[in-house]
Amino acid sequence: MSAAAFLNDFHHVATIGATPNNGVDRQAATADDARTRNWFAEWVRRAGWELRVDGIGNMFGLLEWTPGAPFVVIGSHLDSQPLGGRFDGAYGVIAAMHAARSIDLEVAESGMAPRFNLAVVNWFNEEGGRFAPSIMGSSVFAGLLDREKMLAVTDLQGVSVREALDGIGYLGTAEGPELAGYAEIHIEQGRILEREGINIGLVDSSWYTQKLDIEVLGEQSHTGATAMADRHDALVAASKIILMVHDVTKDFAEEALVSSVGQLTLEPNSPIVVARRVHLVADLRSGDPEIVTAARAALLEQIDALAREHDIKVNVKDFDIRPIRRFPKAGLELSAKVAGKLGLSSRRIQTMAGHDSVAMNTVAPSVMLFIPSVDGVSHCEREFTTDDDMVTGLAMLTGVARELVSGALAGQERPTAELATAVAGAAGAMAGGAA
Repeated sequence: MSAAAFLNDFHHVATIGATPNNGVDRQAATADDARTRNWFAEWVRRAGWELRVDGIGNMFGLLEWTPGAPFVVIGSHLDSQPLGGRFDGAYGVIAAMHAARSIDLEVAESGMAPRFNLAVVNWFNEEGGRFAPSIMGSSVFAGLLDREKMLAVTDLQGVSVREALDGIGYLGTAEGPELAGYAEIHIEQGRILEREGINIGLVDSSWYTQKLDIEVLGEQSHTGATAMADRHDALVAASKIILMVHDVTKDFAEEALVSSVGQLTLEPNSPIVVARRVHLVADLRSGDPEIVTAARAALLEQIDALAREHDIKVNVKDFDIRPIRRFPKAGLELSAKVAGKLGLSSRRIQTMAGHDSVAMNTVAPSVMLFIPSVDGVSHCEREFTTDDDMVTGLAMLTGVARELVSGALAGQERPTAELATAVAGAAGAMAGGAA
């Protein structure tokens, strides 16, 4: 393993789509995303591996030592949030590439083919900043999302996933590899490892996630000529809903629930027109599904009252609901063992954020690893992890991948999801009031 070569590649990729404040902006299927994809493809070809691109844009670099055997897949994603950090996702892909090269050299030197083959992956649209939902490529691969439906998803400019991938030359036709296992390393995006001085986080479970698609429908009118009493202002009502989403966390224990509204669009978006329509997306997450269910119910009740008060209509639909998923106990034990051999401290940890590993954990024994994040900051240009921590994580991923291709988790049962005890309504809900 060459730490210098890894760091050189990592810092080079960080120049693609670089922003003035040391972040990156490489949203899915944009020109800068295409540049990182081209870099990945060329790197794989130079390594002598097979390159495949599937029908949702996932890229695989395949190392086949044992003909016909399934593949352990390692990697993450190269796309970013708008004005995002340079570590989120990209670190996991580049670490996987270098871990695979190290293991490839070991296999060549020993002359002994392992039980399973190895593949490095760059998943499409993990971030979901341009196309919703997030974790799209790995979820299609895992059968959790329908490929044709995802190809038809459009961004705010009306460009579909199919058109965007075709436009950058990465709408593939190949099939992904047969899966034997999966491993991913990522920055923590939290403060626990840094605060406790721990080298490696061993992810044991994901949080329950519920998103709400909220459409606020008012009436368009003149900002200067319409009396205040005669207005049906969709933006004013939407602003109150945003505060409701924020404040609902106060109904529960501290840090038991996190919430946000991260996207908002309005029509007609003119400085002299009262808004007639606002669309926003709310995000609720907790380690306890019942807390999310209770928060959702409280919000629907409050939104219904608001709609009546403002004499408008608010449509609320559930989407992107992700149950808690627990990672295999055997994978956690294996990872702790590898960390111990490397002299690294480790602890079990939950992931509040979504990751490709959460989707992959539904179809194969999966391992998710964290390295420390400075100040726990992520999805912004200030996101940072030290070179030393990245190199430590590379050694950890290499050790885990080496065990996985040798068959360490073979025969492990697929994990099951933990659903909320109270299902969040039917397909959606509607808050009252006249348009």
